[in-house]
Amino acid sequence: MHELILLRHAEALPARPGGKDRERALSPRGEAEADAAGRWLAAHGVKAARVLCSPAVRTRETAERVLAAAGQSPELLFAEEIYDATPGELLALLDQYEAHDPLLLVGHNPGIERLVALMVEGRSDEFRGMPPAGLAVLHLTGVLEPGGARLDAFWSP
Repeated sequence: MHELILLRHAEALPARPGGKDRERALSPRGEAEADAAGRWLAAHGVKAARVLCSPAVRTRETAERVLAAAGQSPELLFAEEIYDATPGELLALLDQYEAHDPLLLVGHNPGIERLVALMVEGRSDEFRGMPPAGLAVLHLTGVLEPGGARLDAFWSP
């Protein structure tokens, strides 16, 4: 893998009383954020060959809207282990998809923001934050390992 695109889900509605966190849908603002992220990808020529996405409603909706706005239709796979994952767990998952280049991972904080820090800085405690619908485009300088990436672009709505 040479390019890795990390995307945090867009803004979601609060959980309904008695509802589950995984069932939270995008807010109207979140829908607009996801559409804007897709337009950014298209404008900058960033394309994904495959998408790994958390199965939570808000991440699925984010991925679908981003891809539609970007005019892309790569294979979309849902991976349960993305939900509530640590940076190490996300890195282990990505290792299974190293042959898919470029790869887009759609997930949640704090895992996504800490994964950016781990890949670029080599430590997951040096994160700066990843706002809803934030995108980080990483170029891997070698193998998929901590500190083995360069941050080529960062975008947030």
